[in-house]
Amino acid sequence: MTLTAPTAPAATSPAAAAPSWLDTWARFAAEIAFEDLPAGVVSRTKQVLFDSVGAIAAGAQEPETKDLTERLAALGGASALTTPVIGARRRMAIGTAAFLNGTAGTMLEIDEGNQFARGHPGIHVIPAAIAAAERWDRSGRDLLLAIALGYEIGSRIGIASKLRVTMHPHGTWGTVGAAVAVAKLAGADAARMAETINVASTLGLATSRQTMLQGGTVRNTFAGFSNEIGLRAWELVEAGFVGEADGVATVYGAVIADDFRPDEMTRDLGTRWEIARNYFKRHAACRYNHGALDALGRIVADTGGALTPDAIARIDVDTYVWAAQLSGQEPRNMLAAKFSLPFSLATFIVNGAASIEAFRETARADAATRDLARRVFVVEDPTLTALLPGLRPARVRVTLRDGRVLAAEATTNRGDTEDPYSEAEVIEKFMETAGPVFGNEHARRILEATGALDRAGSVRDYAALLAA
Repeated sequence: MTLTAPTAPAATSPAAAAPSWLDTWARFAAEIAFEDLPAGVVSRTKQVLFDSVGAIAAGAQEPETKDLTERLAALGGASALTTPVIGARRRMAIGTAAFLNGTAGTMLEIDEGNQFARGHPGIHVIPAAIAAAERWDRSGRDLLLAIALGYEIGSRIGIASKLRVTMHPHGTWGTVGAAVAVAKLAGADAARMAETINVASTLGLATSRQTMLQGGTVRNTFAGFSNEIGLRAWELVEAGFVGEADGVATVYGAVIADDFRPDEMTRDLGTRWEIARNYFKRHAACRYNHGALDALGRIVADTGGALTPDAIARIDVDTYVWAAQLSGQEPRNMLAAKFSLPFSLATFIVNGAASIEAFRETARADAATRDLARRVFVVEDPTLTALLPGLRPARVRVTLRDGRVLAAEATTNRGDTEDPYSEAEVIEKFMETAGPVFGNEHARRILEATGALDRAGSVRDYAALLAA
């Protein structure tokens, strides 16, 4: 028997050099001060914050969220580091609270988003930022700056890459956004900021797009995990853990996404803020439905609100590819209903709006609504797909039983940068979501405190309002 000598291990490769985009980003994030934010960015960040608080508070009232909160409270025990579980009138360990707040914020599909990033940056960042800001007793300015920065890098990764079509964007690049917000609040220098970005880049979830199409409510936890992991990523860096030289390029250029374009990470950095290009939602459904809902709203208005399910023979929708995928006519639960364009249009007609209540079990089980949803047909028009991502178009045709055809179209969604809601409308939405949870008087106090954060020396009074 001949023994062969063991093969010598390959020499360890020298550490790869950090990419230029990461060096630029890390220095920018470490050095920027609140005073460097344009006034419009500060104003929009406040709106994104209170809009997210409202979405979290409302989502915290869902049965699954309440049950999960109780289960995690029983597992967590006492902790000296706690933060509000918004809408639950309690405080819990910061990682658990951030997870629950991120989860609650996506339960009702009313959280804001960014069309260029193709996702929802705010809800991935805000719960972690609130927890970290309270932990280190930061100022209101510090909190607003951290939210804007976390939102910025998460959005830019979404813009600079193309997620696999099988992926759901929640729980992916939002993890990096949460980690950057936490690192900024911790006072990270450029080197630690870069390390935080690299570490967090490899900690996102392997998400499935089918969860939203099939009503898999586990999807609502994806943003919760991003917030919890973002907090954990900072602790890893402080403990001495390191990532690869350019984790973002690897993960978002080869692993879960393709076509990573590093130039997009720094293009107009500091002058074009993604949080100022966001959208707000009034329809409590997937944003891909909103163009068709807006068009249907005009049709209903033109009839004086007299359009009834019995009068409709069929509804046809031509739209872009992502919206055309939401063609299921038989949603199995509330989440699936929110990702069904046929049901969304049907419940709009029956209930007068695509409101939170219009997607609950009672509405979903309504025979007239379900019957009408079976008469809604959705197809992709490639010429409309070609208008993405700047526009989100839809054409709606309602054929009546008497032979008449009512038609309207939308090129973008109400609430988008091109057709924004007024501040009064965003505030009205907050009161609709937060008022029933906190009471109108307390909700107005939260709203006023959010507006005054840039004058608050500490966020702890603000956190106390959220815990009430």
